[in-house]
Amino acid sequence: MSEKEGETERRVDIEESPRPDEALNRHDGEQREITAETPVSNRSIKDLFNPPGDIAVIRQRLFEVPEKIELHLHEFDLYWPYVDNVWVRQHRGSQDKTGLYITDYYACRLQRPTYTPKPVDKPRPEGTPTRKKQIREGGKCHMKLKVIRYTGGYQGVTITQLGDKTEHLHDLDTMDRIKRTTVLMEIARSEVMKGYMPASVYAVMSEDEKSLFASGGRHLNRNDVRNASQAWRQQHREPLRVHEGYRYDHGNGIVRQEGTLPLAQSSQMVDPSLSCDAELPYDILRFPQDNRAFLDPYLPPNDAAISEDGLPHVTLTYATSLDSSLSLAPGIQTMVSGPQSKAMTHYLRSKHDAILVGVRTALADDPALNCRLEGAGGYGGVGWEGQPRPVIIDPAARWLLTPQTRVIRTVAEGKGRAPWIVIAPGFSMDPHRTEMLKYYGGKYLGLTDFDKRWRLRWEAVLKALAAEGIKSVMIEGGGMVVNDFLRPEHSGFVSSVIVTVAPTYLGRGGVVVSPEAKRDPNGRPQAALRFKDVRWQTFGEDAVMCGKVASSEMQAPPPPPPHPVLLSRPVSFFNSSVSAEKNFQHRILPSDG
Repeated sequence: MSEKEGETERRVDIEESPRPDEALNRHDGEQREITAETPVSNRSIKDLFNPPGDIAVIRQRLFEVPEKIELHLHEFDLYWPYVDNVWVRQHRGSQDKTGLYITDYYACRLQRPTYTPKPVDKPRPEGTPTRKKQIREGGKCHMKLKVIRYTGGYQGVTITQLGDKTEHLHDLDTMDRIKRTTVLMEIARSEVMKGYMPASVYAVMSEDEKSLFASGGRHLNRNDVRNASQAWRQQHREPLRVHEGYRYDHGNGIVRQEGTLPLAQSSQMVDPSLSCDAELPYDILRFPQDNRAFLDPYLPPNDAAISEDGLPHVTLTYATSLDSSLSLAPGIQTMVSGPQSKAMTHYLRSKHDAILVGVRTALADDPALNCRLEGAGGYGGVGWEGQPRPVIIDPAARWLLTPQTRVIRTVAEGKGRAPWIVIAPGFSMDPHRTEMLKYYGGKYLGLTDFDKRWRLRWEAVLKALAAEGIKSVMIEGGGMVVNDFLRPEHSGFVSSVIVTVAPTYLGRGGVVVSPEAKRDPNGRPQAALRFKDVRWQTFGEDAVMCGKVASSEMQAPPPPPPHPVLLSRPVSFFNSSVSAEKNFQHRILPSDG
């Protein structure tokens, strides 16, 4: 147990805590330049005792940046001051031609060369002390970041590593020891500006060690508080006081009065507006942890990677009735599964990079195609974590997106990602549609590869998504897409299958899932497809089956036919990230189930 934990009264040594009359005249430590106006911060001591959730984890991620980090703009403004003792902006890149992208470049603070104080400092104004400068080691770390700020149909920040130095040569605690964060200094300044003694502010800030250390204040000391408020004190010479419930004890410094709670635990520190539940959307879904273990063996691993064949992990999932129907009729939105299964579906979405549907599903349901699970981005999570990328198969470009389309409104609200729409050549595309989709962060993918029936080649589709960085895809509908993936030549692309069966009959005339019949060499009918490693579990009134495709059921996909002669001029496909140097051409999707 540390000394701080063992104290019944939080004390500050008398050498560090001047008497009230001395506090007016002593100005040791680092002296800031006095400006006409001292910057006013909106932060208060409540921000220390009620930091953002998991701030220690977020600080470590923003320190390491092990992979691309995507944050909403307001989240970046909230979290970055907790790590600005680590990163120093080198220069700001120019805006792009649209004015929507701004690129900043940052480097680790220890990239600076070693600083050695000069023997003779510059003359100081009369009455101000000489700064106590120390040697600061530099040139020890060369890690750099690229930070792209986007303010279009949504507002977000993307943080990625830059250069070949992928790790710091020191830990985060080293930076916390060298320099304090803006958050801590602003909190200290705001408390002194309320009329409290620096020693009292330090005593109160130090009482909640867990919150202080999580915010980077393990090495905070009273001089830091004095330095943060020095400019303000030069202009405001009135006597300072201690916090309510604390007193100045000669010889012991600032102590908490007997019978009073620490300020961090008192009722006045509870701010209802800081409650996480108060900020969660009304339509949030919760899926119990106990139910996840059943599904996890059939989901992509956390470190999912593109296969040697250039394919992502594919999970085929859908909800069906007892008569194998997805909906009452084509084009009619039908609720089949119950609320528990619905929450399960959103958990599945959170575990995949992309969710794929046909354009008929998009037209009939106007879906959001996002994840509403608690903890996903926009639903209590950070950035867009757990939010899949919607992929819509729309070869004829029939889906007319507008700002009122549900998936676009979801993007504008910060609760989902913009869609990628796969189209075929030969269709004229309104440039306003491409620009509108780009404005919200989406794009059109043009693919030009057919199978022997002049329908989509799913291998090309999946490889195109993999080339765009998609490592896992959840196939969710509609009927034509699901049935196509159950065909023997396509089932080999499916890594796992998760089917929800609801206790209802929808009747004839609906959209049915049933792969084509299969026959042996003598023409006798056989089972079309059978799964292995099957497990069943009930969720509410529904039964959920998880399984994998047996290798004996797989067939090699047929080779593509000769490229057709197009009767119309192909469209210029929008914003494909696959370069010509990779000698990879996106392929076509003629099916739109």
